[in-house]
Amino acid sequence: MIELLGLVLVSFAVTSFFMVPFIDLLFYLRSRYKRSIPKGYDDSHTPITNRLLRGKDVATPVGGGILLIIVITVLGTAYAYFKNLVDPKDLYIIFFTFITFGLIGFLDDIKKIFVAFSGKYVGIKGRYIILLQIILASLVSLMLYYLIGLNNIYVSGLGNFVIGLWYLPLSVFLIVAFSNALNISDGLDGLSTGLLTVCLFALLALTSATLNLNLAAFIGIWLGSLFAFLYFNVYPARIYLGDAGSLAFGATLAVIGLLTGKILALAIIGGVYVVIVTSSAMQMVSKKFFGRKLFPVAPFHMLLRYIGWEEPKIVMRLILAQALFAIFGLWLALVTR
Repeated sequence: MIELLGLVLVSFAVTSFFMVPFIDLLFYLRSRYKRSIPKGYDDSHTPITNRLLRGKDVATPVGGGILLIIVITVLGTAYAYFKNLVDPKDLYIIFFTFITFGLIGFLDDIKKIFVAFSGKYVGIKGRYIILLQIILASLVSLMLYYLIGLNNIYVSGLGNFVIGLWYLPLSVFLIVAFSNALNISDGLDGLSTGLLTVCLFALLALTSATLNLNLAAFIGIWLGSLFAFLYFNVYPARIYLGDAGSLAFGATLAVIGLLTGKILALAIIGGVYVVIVTSSAMQMVSKKFFGRKLFPVAPFHMLLRYIGWEEPKIVMRLILAQALFAIFGLWLALVTR
């Protein structure tokens, strides 16, 4: 426990040291190489979202996740090296997920860092991002299946079910879903990282209780870095996470949940993320197949903004809801372990 707390503090200190210079760098890049949204870009299909987000991104740089990925990767690698871990395959898979999904988002963030925009602006087209996510999630799922030997679902109260190769599409779905859920939730100041912090506390308790010390150490490093970032991301935000952080963090959250073997607990611990991504998916399906919107605007947190809730109130109440989901999911995972 002492070592784990030390990792949190070291990660917090390192990230805090670099955060202000990194924010200054992003501001410099925005002002030095500032350019407008590419010609021909059409955002007329999201008028309500554009209005609700209007002005948020003009003075606030995007790309904080880039720094966090670098810090967490360096500290996590150093920890694995100096601890001389006997069987670090789980950490290898986590780092692969963390870095590769971060690279997908990095390609998108590079476009946004140098573009002055307000409202909803998408860099790389969504279908290309989804395709890359599915490819990488498939590789990660194969690693989980063949290197770790995961091929089962444990459902509290019902028992353990070995599903063999069906584990692969299930894990691909969870990784892609959580990656997009975190990305979609990164729309209000402090929401995405606040929800993630609550989830990681629950997973830290779970991995510590099950003596999965490799995962616990990585989560501790991740939490310390998030604390430092969240200080600058709460309302009014001085920096946004961006796609590099949100895609990497969501996918890695899913992989940690899969490595614990508590898939149902993962879905409950990340309950608010599930609500957010489900509301967005329902909206897209309704527009695609029925030609009309199911909600005035989606995802769920933007709907709350649309009906008049203030941004800090939405963020705080959803974090409280996430905490309740996390407590219930953790209880469910531990009561039957």
